Order: sequence, then C-alpha cells, then structure tokens
Amino acid sequence: MLCALAAAASGARAQTQPDFDAVKIETVPVAPGVAMLVGQGGNIGVSTGADGVLVIDDQFAPLHPKIAAAVAALDPRPVRFVLNTHWHPDHTGGNELFGKGGALLVAQEEVRKRLAAGQFMKAFQREVPPAPPAALPVVTYGDDLTVHWNGDEIYLLYVPHAHTDGDTIVHFRKADALHMGDVFVTSGYPFLDLESGGSLSGTISGCDAALALADAKTRIIPGHGPLGGRDELMRYRDMLVAARERIAKAIAAGQDVEAVVASRPTAEFDASYGNGFIKPEAFVRTAYASLAAESADR
Repeated sequence: MLCALAAAASGARAQTQPDFDAVKIETVPVAPGVAMLVGQGGNIGVSTGADGVLVIDDQFAPLHPKIAAAVAALDPRPVRFVLNTHWHPDHTGGNELFGKGGALLVAQEEVRKRLAAGQFMKAFQREVPPAPPAALPVVTYGDDLTVHWNGDEIYLLYVPHAHTDGDTIVHFRKADALHMGDVFVTSGYPFLDLESGGSLSGTISGCDAALALADAKTRIIPGHGPLGGRDELMRYRDMLVAARERIAKAIAAGQDVEAVVASRPTAEFDASYGNGFIKPEAFVRTAYASLAAESADR
C-alpha cells in the first residue's frame, strides 16, 4: 500500500498511479460501535453511535466517494470528526473533502506542520506538496487528548519518533479497541520514515505503550494489513526488539551496513514478515540507519 502512497504523492503520470476505480472498500466489524474500512492505503477506523460519526484516517482523495458511501452504510449522518494518526498521504488524502463536508480535523501538532509544509520523501523519490488549508487539522494537541463520543472515551496518545514524529495511538476505552496507524502493521515489516522523524526504538516504544493499554480481548486496527490483537502486536514487538539487539550489536562491533545485511539478522522472521511491501533487506538497512544515528547521538 505504501507503493500507492509513492505514486499518488508524486503527481506521476496516470499509468503509474493506482487504479482507484478498481478499489473496493471492505467493512470489517471490530467492536460494538467500531469498524475498520480496508481499501487502498491506511486502514480506516469508524466510530458510530448516538452522537454521530467519527473517522480515523481517510486514505486517498480519489477514494473519498467510496469511503463516504461505506461510512454512510454504517451511519448515514455526516462525519463530525476525522482523526489523523500521522501525516502520510495514504492516511490523510481525504482530509480536504471531509473537512469541506463539515468534519472537524484533529491530529497531533507535528502532523499539521508536515502537512502544511509538504516534503520530499527520499525513500520513494516523491515530492509531496503542501496540503491545501482545508486539509489541515483544525484541532492539534501535544501529548494526548480525549474525545468523549458515542458513549466512549476515545483517548489519543502521542508516541514520539515512532513511524514518524507525529504518530498517535487511538484507544477506545469502553469498546476495548485500538487504532495504531503505522506504528503497527500486520502486513509485514514496518516502513520507518526516518526523514519524518521516525525511528526503530520509537516504534518499539509505541508498541510498548499500546501493549500497556491492551488485554487479551482488545482488537487492534493496524495501519496496514488484517485486524489484529494483543498476541499479534506482542509478536511484532518482539521481532522488532530482536532485530534491534542484533543490529545494534553489529554496529557496536564496527560492522558496516553491507556486512549486517549479508548476515541476515531477520532471517527467522522473514517467512512471517518478509512478504509485504518492505522487504527484509530494506528493513535491515533502515533499522541500521536508525540505530547508527542513535549511537552517534550518545
């Protein structure tokens, strides 16, 4: 799905862009009053109930009519809130249209900064232009925020320097569900957006923060991939910790990135996580860069 981000963010020629006409939006029940929408881009969370509709992330702008129809099938009332888990275009592309439709856009303050400034994403060789004013979050927060909505306490927790520098974990306290954005994916290895302030250690810390909120029954919406739970998150976190330990040890021993890649430090996990968009070598290279930067800062 990140390859779609790269194409859509680039303004590239039509033949390189995803075929949005072919995308179908699937609705997955998560918990009472909470659903997940799967399409092209980051998984969407939807809260419905007595107060109305709240949406978490909104994929790409061309998919807005399909997403709006899927949301309306759950609740025909207008969307009142859109929460962004981070700034990437496959999670914020629908902001402008939802905002113009009357939704209040909410995000961690770093998200608004990056959307307003635009950015060249070196990992994809793509220029993401500044977002239009109508796509910018109207309400921003620092460390956390609680939205009292649909009989639930929807807790927004900032996890710094994880996937990016502006990630939020969304906890439905009553419904016992989490939306983790791209801090947690069930589709493979993570994309660590180092240029946006992300890091391997921060991603692990974000997983730890979510694990502290979850129990055996908690349902977890990942940024990409199928619906998960605490067991899937724990396995993912343990994989990241093992990779960090092995790569950090190699860095301390003076090994360069090519030697570390050749040693295949993630080999035991590749069958489970290596078939997604981020291949094992790419993950190891990014993890090496993240940990080398941490080592240099000490």
